[in-house]
Formats: sequence, structure tokens, C-alpha cells
Amino acid sequence: MTEGNFVDYTKVHLESGRGGKGSTHLHREKYIDKGGPDGGDGGRGGHIILRGSKNLWTLYHFKYKRHFKSAQGGNGAKQRRTGEDGDDVYIDLPLGTVVKDSETGNVIYEMLEDGAEFVICEGGKGGRGNWHFKSSTRQTPRYAQQGMEGTSLDAVFEMKVLADVGLVGFPNAGKSTLLSVITSAKPKIANYEFTTLKPNLGIVEYRDFKSFVIADIPGIIEGAADGKGLGHRFLRHIERNSTLLFLIPADSDDISAEYDILLKELKKYNPELLDKNRFVCISKADMLDEELMEQMKEGLDEEGAFDGAPYMFISSLSQFHMQELKDRLWQMLNE
Repeated sequence: MTEGNFVDYTKVHLESGRGGKGSTHLHREKYIDKGGPDGGDGGRGGHIILRGSKNLWTLYHFKYKRHFKSAQGGNGAKQRRTGEDGDDVYIDLPLGTVVKDSETGNVIYEMLEDGAEFVICEGGKGGRGNWHFKSSTRQTPRYAQQGMEGTSLDAVFEMKVLADVGLVGFPNAGKSTLLSVITSAKPKIANYEFTTLKPNLGIVEYRDFKSFVIADIPGIIEGAADGKGLGHRFLRHIERNSTLLFLIPADSDDISAEYDILLKELKKYNPELLDKNRFVCISKADMLDEELMEQMKEGLDEEGAFDGAPYMFISSLSQFHMQELKDRLWQMLNE
């Protein structure tokens, strides 16, 4: 999937159908010239229904179609026949999509299950036919109700990636390289910041045919929680990861300070993110010899780095500790 096809945010206009008109028909037969009212009710207008689909991974199908309107209900007819209900419009959404009211920002629904359905805009009720209004003093009413208007809504569809592990780190920390090594994903890799502009998903194949999903999130910068860099465009994607994998390069000026900045941005965006499992990987360990690596370990342990979160030196280039990393992530996901 190319980055241009990954759409995780869109605004749509939804409008359900109007109810059909009630009938004002009066019953007539060859030998019954005053049979009374027998006008049927109008049909219900079509609903707008959201439906979860595990086969969708982005909101790309809304790129060129953002207005949805369902059909009007049919009008009532003689012999108390009710008009047909208007055809419903189904809108398929990938799992992990949050639906919000664009005016208030309130969350209306979260699509989490395949096949789940939610009526977001109900069709208008059909009008009642004239036979409902007959009485002892009004035996031939010649009026019926109009159908009720449907409902309309300007909504926001916001997709949050569903993955077990989320990769968190500064731009150019080696997240895409790691994803390409431990999964079959082929993210864009280059030696400049913000190579990754959209989240990439990969499936990690583990022992005994087991697997888990890992997501490469575009790099965090200081101030991301306030919207700097890619800001909120990516932070929402780690809200549903059960484990956060922090990636910090071994050639960083200050590994502990870099971790603290990442943690601060997550806390600023959503304090609940700090309740997730955390694991720290110091990447690009192929640049270090054993002696230097041991010195760095002693320094990190002495200063109590990473708030007690476990850490490991890895190298995607030399495959150093790749299997150990899979083992540790699998253990954390199943504790």
C-alpha cells in the first residue's frame, strides 16, 4: 500500500431519507359508493447505517465520495397499503474507526467488530393515511400526514490503527528498518527525517505459527502533542496499542533525555498512554563494540533510566537480538 492510499481522516455529509406521504384515498366499489377512508401509511425513509469490515485498512474509499443520502419512503396507497421503506445506505468502515460529530467533536460511535452495524441517521417516519383520522363525527377525512424529514449529520471518520505493538521514536530512529526486518512489510526507508508519513503495519511471525501485529508510527518531535510536526495525525494511532516499543538510536546525544521527551509528549497528548506496557530498544548497536555497550549499560543502570522499563540493545542491520526482541514482546503481550 502506498502512502498516498493511506487515508486515516475524512469528513462526510450524511442524510437519511424522508418518510413517504400517507394516502387520502376513499374506498370505492361497484356497489359501495361510500366505503369510507382506506388510505395507507407512507413508508419509512432509508437509514444511513455504518458497518464494520475487517477487509478494509484505510478510509481511502472516501477520498472521492463524501456525501451519502438514502432514499425516500414510498407513499401510502388504497386498501390501507403501506408504502415501501426507502433503501438503506450502508457505509463500510475499517475496524478501529472513531465516528465524531464534526461540529461538537463528540464521539458518536467506535467501530471495533467485524459486521457490527450502527444506525447513525434514522430515516424519517412515514405519514399516517386518512383511515387513522376517521371518527363518528368525521367519517370521510380527506387529509393525511406528510412524511417526516430524515436526519442529516456532518461527521468525521477518524481511524486509529489496531496493532498489538506501537513503535515510538524520534524521526530517523530506525523504526521502519526494524519493521522491515522482523516483518514482511516494506516501508519506505531513507536517511532523512520523516521518511514515514503514514503508519505502516507488519505481522511478526512467531514460533508455532503464532503472530502479532506491529505498527511503525511516524516519528515524534518535541511539541508533537501540541500539533507540531505530524502532531495529532499520528499520536492517535498508538492509543490502541497494548505495548509501546520505544526506539532510541545508540548514537543519540543523550539516550535518557530522548526517552523523557518521548514520554512527556505521550503524557501531554493522553496520560492514559503511560499505563501501557513499555519496552525500550537502543537501536543501531552494530556501531558499538562489547566494551562500549557494557559501559553504556552501567551508566543507564546507575542513573535509573527509563523509569524501570526493561531495555535491550538491538541492531536491525546485523540482526543482533532480533529473536530475543520477538520473545520479549510476545511475553509482554501475553502476560
